[in-house]
Parts: sequence; structure tokens; C-alpha cells
Amino acid sequence: MEEAIYRMRLRDVLALCAAGLLALGAIMVQSASMRMRGTLGWNWTDLGIKQIGYACLALLTFWFVGKWDYARLARPRISRNPLVWLMIMSAVLCLIVLIPHVGTEHNGARRWLSLKIVEFQPSELAKWASVSFLAWWLTYAPVNLNSFFRGFLPTLLPIAAVALLVVIQDFGTAALILLCGAAMCLAGRVRVRHLLIVFPPIMAAGFWFVHHKAYRWRRITAFLDPYSAPQKEGYHMIQSLLSFSTGGLLGRGLGNGIQKMGYLPEDTTDFIYAVICEELGLFGAILTIALYLGIVYVGWRIIRQRRDDFGRLLAFGVTTMIAMQAIINIAVATVCAPTKGLSLPLVSAGGSGLIITCAALGLVYSVDRFRHEATDEIHPRLEVDSLDWTLAL
Repeated sequence: MEEAIYRMRLRDVLALCAAGLLALGAIMVQSASMRMRGTLGWNWTDLGIKQIGYACLALLTFWFVGKWDYARLARPRISRNPLVWLMIMSAVLCLIVLIPHVGTEHNGARRWLSLKIVEFQPSELAKWASVSFLAWWLTYAPVNLNSFFRGFLPTLLPIAAVALLVVIQDFGTAALILLCGAAMCLAGRVRVRHLLIVFPPIMAAGFWFVHHKAYRWRRITAFLDPYSAPQKEGYHMIQSLLSFSTGGLLGRGLGNGIQKMGYLPEDTTDFIYAVICEELGLFGAILTIALYLGIVYVGWRIIRQRRDDFGRLLAFGVTTMIAMQAIINIAVATVCAPTKGLSLPLVSAGGSGLIITCAALGLVYSVDRFRHEATDEIHPRLEVDSLDWTLAL
């Protein structure tokens, strides 16, 4: 008997939450991109029209991937596994984007590859390649995960290599990859002491990367007291707080936001949650969080079911990545964390991010649609309690 919420299957709830976030994002990107044009009313913008097109394409990607059996990715042989080649391709693209005159630079960061029609961000692919690769590796790894040198390090090295390539231009995404990777390792029954051994050097490397770039260090210090630099590093945070305070309970109304009129930077990407709260008020804030909680709930219910370890770990990794990114973005918008440059998944403006994220959610849809039971052919690595405990963290 299929799991259901009010007679709805889990994958139907997932589809509704994904579609709801895409629709909300398309509406709010259109609203946020409406600047002062000398005319009143709802004026369609190029960015708003593009976002609607991206959202439709992302939904098609979600549907297409969801109809495809995820078990085809679980080929035990390394040389033939598509997830291994996806990981290699993402690392190569992250390296290519760093080459001068090849990668496209915006706001002082070189993170994009121009494909003429659209700009592609390799770090987005690297996030989901890391998640899917770890789900396969922790399930079918031809190494002993109880061994530090022969098991844990071979697991860590590919993720660390991708994170090192990403961190040069995008510290937030690199930190997200490592955090999600650590959570998946805990769920995959990697020994906790092995993670504790590598934790200090990773933290030291993170501190060096933050301190090495002056603007990153200024962001950290400005977060402690935004009003010490109200026209510089603290400007984003102050304007974001003004959006929340002026929105109140009911909001100013869709399209009637003031902060987007040149006051709030990155209002269609990093700080779109502030625009939602200003125009839709507390209702918009709660609706956005509720849709993300719906995705988390679906992931939690899937990992509670007795099914193959690869599917459960895949659902856990995708859910954790989306939840972590949403939490960090909302924390930044509410000035509970320093600015990281992370978008709000499925809501912020962008094409490649929407499509790749929906492809990852499509895999979760596929996990619920194709019920592959746990077998004795592969020795079990996971326990339900360990996944529950990790997700609760």
C-alpha cells in the first residue's frame, strides 16, 4: 500500500511542493525585476519572462527524470557508472571556469560558463554530482569504509577535490558540498572518529580561504555589526532587514515592494526571500518555508521505508542539500548568518540552477515511484535509525 497524505502519494506531494516553489519564484522574480519605469501597473520584464520559461523547462525535466528508473544509475562497476563520469565532468567544468577569458565573471566572481543561449554555473552541477556519487559510493563502494586510509580517504578525496575547485570562486557552495557530504557519510555509517580526524584541517582550510579573500573577511566582520559599515559590507543586511520590517504581517502587496527599487541588491537571487516577505508579509514567509518542509517530509518518509540503500541515500542526500541551502539562504536574508552568495533553491532567478535542482528532485520522485526492495545481494550499510538521527540534525 502506497504511503499517502490525505490520499496523495508521496511523489504527488513532492511534485506539488516543487511546482509551488517554481511558481512562487517565477512570480516573485517578475515582481522583483519591475523597476521604476515611469509607468504604473504590472509590466512584464525580460527576466520575468525568462524565469517562466526556465520554470516550465525545469518542470519538464522533473517529470522526465521522475519517469526514469533511478536504479539504472546503480551500476557497481566503477568504469561504467554514469555517476562517476558525472563527478569527473563536473570537476573538469569547475576547473575550466577558472581559466581567464573562458569563465564569465559577475560581481568579481568567475563562476559561469557562457553557452551563448544561457550561462551555466558548474558549481550547481558539482553539488548534485557529489550527492549522487556519494549515494552510490556509500552503497556499493569496493572499499572497506571501516578503514581510514583504504576506505574513508578514497571516499573523501573526490568530494574534497571538487570542493577545492569550487571554493576558489564560491566559498558558500563549497561549504554546502562539504556539509552535505558529511551528513551523507554519517548516514552511510562512516565512522564518526574518521570525520572528527579530518574536521580540524578542513576548518583550518576554510578559515584560510575566508581570511585570504579580503571581501570574505569583511563580510564576516560586518555581520557582527552591520551598522558599522552601512554603505559598504553592511548595506545588504540593513536593506534586507528593512524589507522584513516594512512588510509586516500582510505585506505591501504583490508588486508594491519599495526595497527592490534600487535599494536591495541581488533582489532576484540571493535576497529574493526578503522581497517575498516585504510584498506578501508573514503569509509569504510561512508559505515558502512550508513548501520546503513538504520536500523534507517526503524525503524523511522515503528513508523510513524499507527499500534499497541506494534509493534511500539518494533521497536523503537530495533532501539534505535542498534543506541546507534553503536554511542558509533564509538565514542570510534574515541576517542570522553572514552573506554567502547562495540562491534560494527553486525560487531565485536562474536557469541552470532550476533545471539541475529539478532533475535531482526527479530522482527522489523516481525513488518513490520505483520501489526496489532491499536484497541480500549487497550487504546492507544503512540503518533506519542512523538516517533518522542524521536528518534530525
